[in-house]
Amino acid sequence: MIVWLNGTYGAGKTTTARLLQHALPARLFDTEHIGHLLRGIIGDLPHTDFKDWAPWRGLTVETARQVLDYTGGTLVIPQTVLQHHYWTELIDGFTKHDIPVHPYTLHTDRDTLTRRIHADTDEPTAAEWRLHHLDPYEHALTTWLAGETTLIDTTHLTPEQTAAAIKTHLHAETTP
Repeated sequence: MIVWLNGTYGAGKTTTARLLQHALPARLFDTEHIGHLLRGIIGDLPHTDFKDWAPWRGLTVETARQVLDYTGGTLVIPQTVLQHHYWTELIDGFTKHDIPVHPYTLHTDRDTLTRRIHADTDEPTAAEWRLHHLDPYEHALTTWLAGETTLIDTTHLTPEQTAAAIKTHLHAETTP
C-alpha cells in the first residue's frame, strides 16, 4: 500500500515521512527524484513544476508499482500535489494496479505555517517558493483536497505526534 502525505510546501511532509518509515515500517519514496531525473532529459520543455510533465506522473505510478511488486510492504510518499487532475491521474494509476492509497494532508494554519517556513534552517532558500504556494494550497484544500484526503491538523503537533496520529488512523483504517 501507499501512504501519501500531501500538504503545502513546508508543512512537514518529509520529516513526518521519515518518522513513519520507521514507525510503520515502510520504505520512503521521494518522487522528487523522478522530477530531478526528468529535468535532465526534458527540462527544456515548458513547465513551472516537474509535476506538469505527464512522464513524472506515469513514472511515479510505475516506480511505486514495481517497487511494491519487488519488495511488498508499504511506501510512504511525501509529495505536494495541488492540481486535482494530476491527483486524479495518480490515484487512477494506482487503482489500475490494485495499489491501495491512504492519502493524508498535513495542514497548519497560515500564520503558524508562515512562522515555521521563516524559521526553517534546513532549507532557508525554499522560503519564497513555499510562501508563493500558500494561496494555491488553500484553494486546493477548499475545492478538493479536504474531501479526498484525511486532514491532519498539525498546528499544535510535533512531527512525532503527527506520525503517531497517522499511524493510529492508518491502523484503524486497515485493521478488520
